[in-house]
Amino acid sequence: MIKAVMMMNTQGKPRLAKFYDFLVRCLPVEKQQELIRGVFSVLSSRPENVSNFLEIDSLFGPDSRLVYKHYATLYFVLVFDGSENELAMLDLIQVLVETLDKCFSNVCELDIVFNYSKMHTVLDEIVFGGQVLETRSDEVMKAVEEISKSEAASNSISLVPKSVSGWRGGR
Repeated sequence: MIKAVMMMNTQGKPRLAKFYDFLVRCLPVEKQQELIRGVFSVLSSRPENVSNFLEIDSLFGPDSRLVYKHYATLYFVLVFDGSENELAMLDLIQVLVETLDKCFSNVCELDIVFNYSKMHTVLDEIVFGGQVLETRSDEVMKAVEEISKSEAASNSISLVPKSVSGWRGGR
Protein backbone atom coordinates (compact mmCIF):
# COMPACT_ATOMS: atom_id res chain seq x y z
CA MET A 1 0.00 0.00 0.00
CA ILE A 2 1.15 3.49 -0.76
CA LYS A 3 1.19 5.45 2.48
CA ALA A 4 1.93 8.93 1.13
CA VAL A 5 2.66 10.96 -1.98
CA MET A 6 4.59 14.17 -1.54
CA MET A 7 5.99 16.88 -3.74
CA MET A 8 8.27 19.45 -2.19
CA ASN A 9 10.71 22.00 -3.45
CA THR A 10 14.42 22.03 -2.72
CA GLN A 11 13.87 24.41 0.21
CA GLY A 12 11.54 21.91 1.87
CA LYS A 13 8.23 23.65 1.18
CA PRO A 14 5.57 21.03 0.57
CA ARG A 15 3.71 21.66 -2.66
CA LEU A 16 1.48 18.61 -2.45
CA ALA A 17 1.12 16.02 0.28
CA LYS A 18 -1.47 13.29 0.29
CA PHE A 19 -1.57 10.64 2.99
CA TYR A 20 -3.32 7.32 2.44
CA ASP A 21 -2.33 5.48 5.62
CA PHE A 22 -5.18 5.77 8.12
CA LEU A 23 -2.86 6.27 11.10
CA VAL A 24 -1.04 9.12 9.38
CA ARG A 25 -4.21 10.71 7.96
CA CYS A 26 -5.68 10.90 11.45
CA LEU A 27 -2.66 12.72 12.86
CA PRO A 28 -2.99 16.43 13.61
CA VAL A 29 -1.72 18.71 10.84
CA GLU A 30 1.30 19.66 12.96
CA LYS A 31 2.41 16.01 13.15
CA GLN A 32 1.91 15.58 9.40
CA GLN A 33 4.05 18.66 8.81
CA GLU A 34 6.66 17.16 11.11
CA LEU A 35 6.68 14.02 8.95
CA ILE A 36 7.15 16.12 5.82
CA ARG A 37 10.02 18.01 7.46
CA GLY A 38 11.57 14.69 8.49
CA VAL A 39 11.36 13.36 4.94
CA PHE A 40 12.90 16.55 3.57
CA SER A 41 15.77 16.47 6.07
CA VAL A 42 16.57 12.90 5.00
CA LEU A 43 16.39 13.78 1.29
CA SER A 44 18.33 17.01 1.47
CA SER A 45 21.21 15.39 3.36
CA ARG A 46 21.69 12.63 0.76
CA PRO A 47 24.42 12.94 -1.87
CA GLU A 48 23.39 12.93 -5.54
CA ASN A 49 25.17 9.65 -6.33
CA VAL A 50 23.29 7.37 -3.92
CA SER A 51 20.23 5.17 -4.35
CA ASN A 52 16.75 6.72 -4.48
CA PHE A 53 15.39 4.00 -2.15
CA LEU A 54 15.29 4.32 1.64
CA GLU A 55 14.01 2.45 4.66
CA ILE A 56 12.01 5.02 6.61
CA ASP A 57 10.71 3.05 9.59
CA SER A 58 11.60 5.84 12.02
CA LEU A 59 9.06 8.22 10.48
CA PHE A 60 6.26 6.05 9.06
CA GLY A 61 6.44 2.90 11.17
CA PRO A 62 7.74 -0.60 10.54
CA ASP A 63 8.17 -1.91 7.01
CA SER A 64 8.01 1.58 5.50
CA ARG A 65 10.04 2.47 2.45
CA LEU A 66 10.55 5.63 0.51
CA VAL A 67 11.46 6.22 -3.11
CA TYR A 68 12.10 9.66 -4.54
CA LYS A 69 13.12 11.39 -7.71
CA HIS A 70 14.62 14.86 -7.90
CA TYR A 71 13.60 16.90 -10.96
CA ALA A 72 14.84 20.50 -11.24
CA THR A 73 13.52 22.23 -8.09
CA LEU A 74 11.11 19.48 -6.99
CA TYR A 75 11.32 16.24 -5.07
CA PHE A 76 8.64 13.66 -5.95
CA VAL A 77 8.30 11.21 -3.06
CA LEU A 78 6.34 8.00 -2.51
CA VAL A 79 6.18 6.29 0.88
CA PHE A 80 4.93 2.70 0.80
CA ASP A 81 4.99 -0.60 2.67
CA GLY A 82 6.68 -3.89 1.83
CA SER A 83 3.80 -5.11 -0.32
CA GLU A 84 4.83 -2.72 -3.11
CA ASN A 85 7.77 -3.18 -5.47
CA GLU A 86 10.41 -0.44 -5.17
CA LEU A 87 11.11 -0.28 -8.91
CA ALA A 88 7.40 -0.15 -9.68
CA MET A 89 7.10 2.82 -7.31
CA LEU A 90 10.00 4.57 -9.05
CA ASP A 91 8.24 3.95 -12.36
CA LEU A 92 5.02 5.33 -10.87
CA ILE A 93 6.83 8.59 -10.11
CA GLN A 94 7.91 8.68 -13.76
CA VAL A 95 4.29 8.12 -14.88
CA LEU A 96 3.13 10.94 -12.60
CA VAL A 97 5.76 13.35 -13.92
CA GLU A 98 5.07 12.42 -17.57
CA THR A 99 1.35 12.94 -17.02
CA LEU A 100 1.94 16.31 -15.36
CA ASP A 101 4.21 17.30 -18.25
CA LYS A 102 1.35 16.52 -20.64
CA CYS A 103 -1.11 18.51 -18.51
CA PHE A 104 1.05 21.58 -18.09
CA SER A 105 3.58 21.23 -20.95
CA ASN A 106 6.74 20.83 -18.89
CA VAL A 107 5.50 20.95 -15.31
CA CYS A 108 7.16 23.29 -12.83
CA GLU A 109 6.64 24.25 -9.22
CA LEU A 110 4.26 27.10 -10.08
CA ASP A 111 1.98 24.70 -11.97
CA ILE A 112 1.61 22.67 -8.80
CA VAL A 113 0.96 25.73 -6.66
CA PHE A 114 -1.61 27.38 -8.96
CA ASN A 115 -3.35 24.25 -10.26
CA TYR A 116 -3.83 22.45 -6.99
CA SER A 117 -7.21 20.97 -7.90
CA LYS A 118 -5.97 19.58 -11.21
CA MET A 119 -2.92 18.12 -9.45
CA HIS A 120 -5.19 16.19 -7.09
CA THR A 121 -7.33 15.03 -10.01
CA VAL A 122 -4.27 13.64 -11.80
CA LEU A 123 -3.00 12.01 -8.63
CA ASP A 124 -6.42 10.50 -7.87
CA GLU A 125 -6.51 8.95 -11.34
CA ILE A 126 -3.14 7.29 -10.71
CA VAL A 127 -3.39 6.43 -7.00
CA PHE A 128 -6.58 6.17 -4.98
CA GLY A 129 -6.85 4.98 -1.41
CA GLY A 130 -3.21 3.93 -1.45
CA GLN A 131 -3.69 1.59 -4.42
CA VAL A 132 -2.36 2.10 -7.93
CA LEU A 133 -5.25 2.54 -10.36
CA GLU A 134 -3.63 3.45 -13.65
CA THR A 135 -0.07 3.48 -14.94
CA ARG A 136 -0.68 4.59 -18.53
CA SER A 137 -0.21 8.30 -18.90
CA ASP A 138 -2.54 8.52 -21.93
CA GLU A 139 -5.40 6.89 -20.04
CA VAL A 140 -4.90 9.24 -17.10
CA MET A 141 -4.95 12.22 -19.47
CA LYS A 142 -8.21 11.03 -21.06
CA ALA A 143 -9.84 10.73 -17.64
CA VAL A 144 -8.56 14.15 -16.53
CA GLU A 145 -9.85 15.76 -19.74
CA GLU A 146 -13.28 14.14 -19.26
CA ILE A 147 -13.42 15.39 -15.68
CA SER A 148 -12.42 18.90 -16.81
CA LYS A 149 -15.13 18.88 -19.49
CA SER A 150 -17.82 17.75 -17.05
CA GLU A 151 -16.70 20.38 -14.51
CA ALA A 152 -16.86 23.07 -17.20
CA ALA A 153 -20.31 21.89 -18.27
CA SER A 154 -21.61 21.84 -14.71
CA ASN A 155 -20.25 25.35 -14.10
CA SER A 156 -22.11 26.67 -17.15
CA ILE A 157 -25.44 25.13 -16.22
CA SER A 158 -27.89 27.69 -14.98
CA LEU A 159 -30.16 26.60 -12.18
CA VAL A 160 -32.98 28.73 -13.56
CA PRO A 161 -34.22 27.98 -17.08
CA LYS A 162 -33.90 30.91 -19.51
CA SER A 163 -37.63 30.91 -20.17
CA VAL A 164 -38.27 31.53 -16.46
CA SER A 165 -35.39 33.95 -15.88
CA GLY A 166 -36.73 36.26 -18.65
CA TRP A 167 -40.22 36.23 -17.18
CA ARG A 168 -41.05 39.42 -15.30
CA GLY A 169 -44.50 38.63 -14.04
CA GLY A 170 -47.81 40.08 -15.16
CA ARG A 171 -46.76 43.68 -15.65
